[in-house]
Amino acid sequence: MSDENQVKAPEAATPAAQSSPAQGPGPGGPGGGPGGRPGGRPGGPGGRGKFFRRKKVCKFCTEKIDAIPYRDVRLLQGFVAERGKIVPRRLTGVCTTHQRRLTRAIKQARNIALLPFATRH
Repeated sequence: MSDENQVKAPEAATPAAQSSPAQGPGPGGPGGGPGGRPGGRPGGPGGRGKFFRRKKVCKFCTEKIDAIPYRDVRLLQGFVAERGKIVPRRLTGVCTTHQRRLTRAIKQARNIALLPFATRH
């Protein structure tokens, strides 16, 4: 009798695993995001709500910093991502001219080993 129980136990578990409610698209739709959209939108399900995004202002223009020193590692680290990439200006809010100077300063700091080129992960 113990042989029959051992054989029947896996058979009984198989149909239960196939009919689990976690399979297939849920109420959100195939995208998985809120409102059935893949990425979802800020401002509510389906992106219906209005979202107010504040205009980003250049930190260097407001503080009247003209030259960006490559030796100031703390300042430069704020514009470098965790993996070592330079953060684009659409995310930081820095103006075009200061972004170019910032990029040059970051690259100079990397070349003299003040900043890492990339992190090991």
